Formats: sequence, C-alpha cells, structure tokens
Amino acid sequence: MDIQNYIAAHRERFMAEWASLIRIPSVSCQTEHKADMLRCAERWKELLIEAGCQRAEVLPSAGNPFVYAEYQCPVSTAPTVLVYAHYDVMPIEPLEQWHSNPWEPDIRDGRLYARGADDDKGQAMIQAKAFEYMVQTGQLKCNVKFIFEGEEEIGSPSLEAFLEDHKELLKADIILVSDTSMIGKDTPSITTGLRGLAYWQIEVDGPNRDLHSGHFGGAVKNPINALCEMLSKIVDKDGRITIPGFYDDVLPIPEEERAMIAQIPFSQEKYNAAIDVDDVFGEAGYSTLERNSCRPSFDVCGIWGGYTGEGSKTVLPSKAFAKVSCRLVANQDHEKISQAFIDYIATLAPKGVRVNVTPMHGGQGYVCPIDIPAYKAAEKGFELAFGKRPLAARRGGSIPIIAAFEQILGCKTILMGFGLEQNAIHSPNESMDLEVWEKGIIAVTEFYKEFAKTH
Repeated sequence: MDIQNYIAAHRERFMAEWASLIRIPSVSCQTEHKADMLRCAERWKELLIEAGCQRAEVLPSAGNPFVYAEYQCPVSTAPTVLVYAHYDVMPIEPLEQWHSNPWEPDIRDGRLYARGADDDKGQAMIQAKAFEYMVQTGQLKCNVKFIFEGEEEIGSPSLEAFLEDHKELLKADIILVSDTSMIGKDTPSITTGLRGLAYWQIEVDGPNRDLHSGHFGGAVKNPINALCEMLSKIVDKDGRITIPGFYDDVLPIPEEERAMIAQIPFSQEKYNAAIDVDDVFGEAGYSTLERNSCRPSFDVCGIWGGYTGEGSKTVLPSKAFAKVSCRLVANQDHEKISQAFIDYIATLAPKGVRVNVTPMHGGQGYVCPIDIPAYKAAEKGFELAFGKRPLAARRGGSIPIIAAFEQILGCKTILMGFGLEQNAIHSPNESMDLEVWEKGIIAVTEFYKEFAKTH
C-alpha cells in the first residue's frame, strides 16, 4: 500500500491519536500541570509502541521526564536516525481569544485548531506516523530512536545533562527534528541554520548620588551620556560590529545558499511597510534576508537610568544600565564572544565612570551543510511531497538545543519542519494545515527511503 492510501485508510485513527495527546494539558511552565506532563509522556510511550517501536520507556530527569523509544532494523549496516520532539506546550491564555476549546481539537477550514496542534504535538505526530507506515509496510531500512522532552517551552533546562548521561543510548548518524517552519505552503523549505546568542547587562556607575544638573552638569561625567557614547561605537556606519576579533570565526555564506535565499519570495517595500520604517539598516554587502539570518548582529534591548517619571527633574544620574545582545552565526563561540565584548567595553569606558558587564545567557549557532546525504534525503522528501525542490533557509532566531546535540552527541541535525506562519504557535487559535500535515508524513517516509540508500 502506498503512503497516500495508508493515510486515507487510517486517517480516522490518526486523528483520534493526535486528539488524545492534545487533550492532555501538558503546560510545562505551570506547576498545576505537573501530573499532566507525566501523563503525556506515558501516552507517547503507548503510541510509539503501537507505531512499531520494539522498546519504549519514560525516563526521569532533573525536571519533566523524557520519552525514549527505539526500533532496531535487521539490516546490520543500517544507519541510525534519532528523532527529537517535545510534548510540552505553551499556556493557553488569553482564553477569551480562542474560538474553540484549546484542549479539544476543532477541525474547520482544512485546519485542526488546538494548543499543540503544530508546536509540537502535530509535528511530532508527523514523525510517528511516517515511522509507523515504514515499519508496518516492511520498508524501513534504518534504525530509529525517539527522544521526546517535556521542557522545550521553558528552555530545556534538563536536556544537556540528559544527553551527557545517555550518550551511548542516543548514539545516531543523524538527528531529525520537526519543530520549525516552512517559508510557505507553496514554498517548501528546510531550515539549515539558526543564530546563536550572547546577552549582557551593562551597569555604569558615576557619582555616589544623583546630582543637581545645574550645579554639576558639564563638570561631572554623566553615566547615561557615557553609556550612550560606548554603545554608539559598537556598530560602525557600514553595519559592522567593531569588537576586536568578532568576525574571526564567521564563515562566508556559500554562493549556492545565497542563490537559494535570493529565490525566497520577498518584497522589501512590504517588509518596510509591515514594521512601519522608511528604510532598513544592516551590514553592507548583504540583503535583508541574509542580514537577519546568516550574519551576526548587535542590539540594545533596553536602556534606563535617571528620572523617567511624570514631569521634569533636573538631575545628573548616578547610574545607567543597558541590556544588550548579539545574535551570532555558526562557528562563533558565544563564550568567546562574551569575553571579547566585556574586554572591549573596558577599553571604551571613559574616565569618571566605572563600568561592569554581567553575562546573562548565551547559546551556540548552528548550520547544516546542504551537501550531506541526510540533507539530500530530506530535500528529496520535500520535493516528492510538495512537488518542488525546497529552499535552504536559515532562520534568525536561536534554538540552543540544536547546537547542544552537535556538541554532545557529535552529529548533525536536519530540521524538517512543517509549520506555517499562520499556524499561530504560542498564540490563541493555534492550528495545523491538514494538507501540509499529510504531506509532511509523505516527506518523512521518503527521507527514510533515501537516507537508507546512503549506507
């Protein structure tokens, strides 16, 4: 039986199993749902066994439990695929903005509406059903392992320790993740890169108290003025970050990938209008889509100090603060960049103030080469399912766990995501396009067929 007929024959069951997960309010950030986390993990264990796994168990961690399952292929040379997903979801508030019960799937207009419809219960079901089809029809020539976590929506605090403790158990040739999005329903894409992050708080101390600006203005260094002077020197007129050594490890964008980025439907005029700006700014020599995904950036995320209440108060403030961040690209080490920034700020600090920089958090960027066998297999899967070759698309955001997979488990990750912007993940009325959902199952089955050929 081919995959389309298999889906048609089992669609009602697929929907029922999907619904059984959605009805469990597995909100990881709310302690009232602690028991639901275990309940959802146990339900996934049942579903993965029913799908064809020979072993499945719920494993403890410092936080919410992990679900581990595996299928061992009888072919001795078979490659191993590790499938990652998460079973926790975001809170449903504000409830009044939902058009239907967020914990009860509602199908309308070709979409399934519910919390977790896409992120990530819907996308995890894509993986589970593709695996089921391949096992039940005797076509699977790969070993497959599943690792589902319950803390992704709160930053995966237990994941790295879990990976370290279970390196041998999770050993694989490639990691497959469906927790990202495509450019559009008619523009399939594979996420090939994610930016890293470094984040700091800067404190500038001046006089021992707020001073009268008439008595002291012009005679004492103003900490807010000093902070602004320092921040203004971090990015030059060409959009280049001036931190010494900042670009030492930045890899150039391959020309083939730049050509793919140029094919992404994009209107600079509409982009500007959507955010109400009359022009954009960034590193010279790169397009907007390259700047916000493939190149690093520096931003002041918040700045404060002095008097900001109603009316006026003529003071020279004793302190000034800013929160700043860099989005980093693959091969840049966030700890190295963090220290370089701290050292650089020390050289920019003027006399008359004391500057302290506190690192707050960070994470590595990630890039997947588009010429490796697993990427090519995913590419063929998308092409078969959607009727056109997917574009390689880096994303400007950060998913630190992807870098952790590479650092700890030593293998690359293929981000076969099937979400769409209109799916409204994390928002009221989250949904999943059912046509895309079924095409996702087809794409993943084809991935397994093609990837098995490479070993």
